[in-house]
Amino acid sequence: MILSIILVLLIAGTLAFHFLSPWYFTPLASNWGAMDDTVSLTFIVTGFVFVCVNAFVVLCIIRYRARAGSRAAYEPENRKLEWWLVGLTTVGVSAMLAPGLFVWAKFVDPPQDAAVVEVFARQWNWMFRFPGEDGKLGTVDASHVGADNPFGMNPADPNGQDDVLIANPIVHLRLDQPVKFLLRSIDVLHNFTVPQFRAKMDMVPGMVSHVWLTPTRTGTFDLLCEELCGIGHFAMRGSVVVDQPQVFDEWLRNQPTFAQTRSNGGGDAVAGASLYAVCAACHGVQAEGNAAMHAPRLAGQGAWYLQRQLHHFKQGIRGAHEKDVHGKTMAPMALTLVDDNAVRNVSAYIAALPDVPAQVTVKASAHKARDLFVSTCGACHGPDGKGRESANAPDLAGMSDWYLVTQLQNFKQGIRGAHPQDMYGRQMALMAATLTDDRAIENMVAHINELR
Repeated sequence: MILSIILVLLIAGTLAFHFLSPWYFTPLASNWGAMDDTVSLTFIVTGFVFVCVNAFVVLCIIRYRARAGSRAAYEPENRKLEWWLVGLTTVGVSAMLAPGLFVWAKFVDPPQDAAVVEVFARQWNWMFRFPGEDGKLGTVDASHVGADNPFGMNPADPNGQDDVLIANPIVHLRLDQPVKFLLRSIDVLHNFTVPQFRAKMDMVPGMVSHVWLTPTRTGTFDLLCEELCGIGHFAMRGSVVVDQPQVFDEWLRNQPTFAQTRSNGGGDAVAGASLYAVCAACHGVQAEGNAAMHAPRLAGQGAWYLQRQLHHFKQGIRGAHEKDVHGKTMAPMALTLVDDNAVRNVSAYIAALPDVPAQVTVKASAHKARDLFVSTCGACHGPDGKGRESANAPDLAGMSDWYLVTQLQNFKQGIRGAHPQDMYGRQMALMAATLTDDRAIENMVAHINELR
């Protein structure tokens, strides 16, 4: 009897948890409500079978319990019962699978008028490409992928010159317009998933998969990789922003084309010399840094990273947090760079300065952080700490160690990386959480000092 009571409580508890639980799907934001319907149908069928089977077990325990003078009857076959079981099982399985086949048929058949967006995935970030005014995407090839051509665009293809390139993990879509995503992976298996869209698809190196949907409400939605793609898998985040048509059109017009990115070049270091005069007051004539001014070393840092941080300061993405005192000091200084050319030029000048490591000020147990650096930080920043542009990871070796300690603390405390548009900052904040306390941070920085 105790077992039968336990089974009854199990049935009641399971049903109560299902119907009363606050955890369920995220609110739907696309045309794929049929996905929810098929899952709900699966719950109904499997839930019905679960209740019936356990109720039958309870019935058997009570009705056929051991009693004096009662003996069990042996019946090796019962064709009638077997046919009933086969029939009911067939009906149940068909009820679960058949609707899914109809949904899948629509899922793999995008509308003819669907807009096209290409998604590039790599460890551990997202990039996007839209066709230009000609409505055609240019050809790409992995052999063209490099620091100056992360999309692998074919420079000789005229159809690709006007392609719009989004070299960051934030993409915008037009409300109520069907869109077909062409999915490419540059390195390993990834998976394109936006939970509110109910649409996901694997991204396999060497092939192009696709998925389509129609956004049905405005908002910002998390883009996730749901394929275990390496040490930074959990931090591979992006954002999909669904806009009203006019807002989307304005955003798209402000994004660079492939031709524009090639014509921008790397900046003019000579022109950047005069612009750097303002920066030198804090960061030093040779960008060697000045701890008294809370100005880190800049020399040796990649121009691409300097440009991104200067843009973030100018746009309020960085240096806006109330506790980021020194970031707030930097933000108005960045505004003295009036346009993108000025940002590129001063970054080019700084990148051309002698790469002299900063003075060591942090003394800690470097050996305690060596393995953690190799297994986590080194995956993006490189085992030598020199950074990897392909992973959007800056140079750490030779950087002002006191500054590294401050920034790791800021990441852990949510002072930096909290802005919704600072996707790489958010990624770094997740990684910084692996450092349990200030001593662990100092040990990590001491190890980075050894890499210089």
